[in-house]
Amino acid sequence: MGILNVTPDSFTDGGLWFDTSAAIDHGLEMLWRGADIIDVGGESTRPGSLPVPIDEEVRRIVPVVDALAAEGAIVSIDTTKPEVAHAAVMAGASIVNDVAALREPGMLEAVAATDAGVVLVHMLGRPRTMQSNPIYEDVVVEVVEFLMERAAAAEAAGIQRDRICIDPGIGFGKTLEHNLALLASVSTLVDTGYPVLIGASRKSWISALLGDVTPAEKEIPTAAAHTLAIAGGVAVIRVHDVVAGLHAARVADAIVGWRKEAAK
Repeated sequence: MGILNVTPDSFTDGGLWFDTSAAIDHGLEMLWRGADIIDVGGESTRPGSLPVPIDEEVRRIVPVVDALAAEGAIVSIDTTKPEVAHAAVMAGASIVNDVAALREPGMLEAVAATDAGVVLVHMLGRPRTMQSNPIYEDVVVEVVEFLMERAAAAEAAGIQRDRICIDPGIGFGKTLEHNLALLASVSTLVDTGYPVLIGASRKSWISALLGDVTPAEKEIPTAAAHTLAIAGGVAVIRVHDVVAGLHAARVADAIVGWRKEAAK
């Protein structure tokens, strides 16, 4: 899943693709480089970010979604708002990627009324406050329990199980230790039976671990985290650098495939 932030303030690439034409060109480039899904977002979810008005978020994303879908892309919309999700699906998006796990009023119903898949993401609090002082007794247990509750709510609303993917929300209301615990325990998430998405790309946990590194210098650590996640059974990785992500995934898949053959 390639990340396409149509925003002026995202944490590593804010403003680069804010222009509609630039966003479309970058989305097409990611497809050409091997992305399976393009995840379009019109509102930053970086720590401390503020909400964007619905009409502005729709204005940002609809032309981009429409253009990429017209080229045959599988498009995901990264939003927490039912109105934005509806507009994106009408424009051709086939996945709703929701960091609030369909908790906003009307979001369950909006997604259930479509055939779109959904990514349920764990987030403690809201983007503006999520990193202020995140506390868990057992982060892995609590995240899994939350995601299972949200998956059950989605299914109860009429969203079929095979449309649901879960994401532990690396960096969304977690300390470095919480993120490492979740990345080390992806098999626990995989054992739920739902496809698992991991998005560790260029996030602040890498700086917390390695020190002051640039976004570009975060690509190797990102690939390391995603490779181990794939080895643990993760189905989707969400990345800024599609080529680095694709190469990491192919190496991980080859090693895991060899291991499975050797175990027969």
